[in-house]
Amino acid sequence: MRRGNGYLWAGAILAAAMALVILVGFFWTPYDPTAISVGPKFDPPSWQHLLGTDNFGRDILSRIMKGAGTTFAIGAATVAIGAVCGTAIGALTGYFGGIADEILMRLGDTLTAFPSILLALVVISLLGPGNKYNVILALGLVFIPSFARVTRTAFAGLRDVNYVKSARLMGAGSGRILAVHILPNTLSVLLPAVTIGFNNAVLAEASMSFLGIGVTPPDASLGYMLSEAQSMMGAAPWYAVSTGLAIVVMVFSVGLIGEGLRRGGEED
Repeated sequence: MRRGNGYLWAGAILAAAMALVILVGFFWTPYDPTAISVGPKFDPPSWQHLLGTDNFGRDILSRIMKGAGTTFAIGAATVAIGAVCGTAIGALTGYFGGIADEILMRLGDTLTAFPSILLALVVISLLGPGNKYNVILALGLVFIPSFARVTRTAFAGLRDVNYVKSARLMGAGSGRILAVHILPNTLSVLLPAVTIGFNNAVLAEASMSFLGIGVTPPDASLGYMLSEAQSMMGAAPWYAVSTGLAIVVMVFSVGLIGEGLRRGGEED
């Protein structure tokens, strides 16, 4: 077994476990994650509440199952926007070059000079905080330049290789060359970039929700739950530990997959 496959297997196992929790959470949770209980608050982990309850008597396991689904959906949608738009821009600028390439790349350099979370905060302030769709749009727009730069470099390096020249001489159009002859050969670069982008999106969403400008109730996200848990460390430390662990597992599993893909590409 190649070394890179070990990372892939470990990441796939962790990701499958997290995906199972998220998938089940879409259809069923042990308790209503938003129901406020009139019973005891801050119950420690027990057979009745495996991860305990919070300050409103809500079951933490149920909230993590729902919150993980929200965080995952935001991360996946963010990467989809950034990857699709960024890949299209990078492919066109990398293949054709010219003045459009210079303008778009200099614009991308300007945007990437600022911290991505800061740019996202600016976009959120314009769109309005507290809406998960605004969070997705803000983060997606912020991630476009990074994907465009990675794609541009890959396409620029392949536009003059022999098989592309042969396809061009045989009458293949630019669209076919981009989609059929070049794009498949850039996946070894793009796929690890997608995993890195997903992890950055998850952490960015968690940071924004932690600051109170991301996802807000009644929606649950891991970032907002961690923000809630910080004020309860003394009364309910299990809240912060379990929520933080869920974020770590989600990010770590995808990171392992990305590392496995990168190492596998190097060995090939």
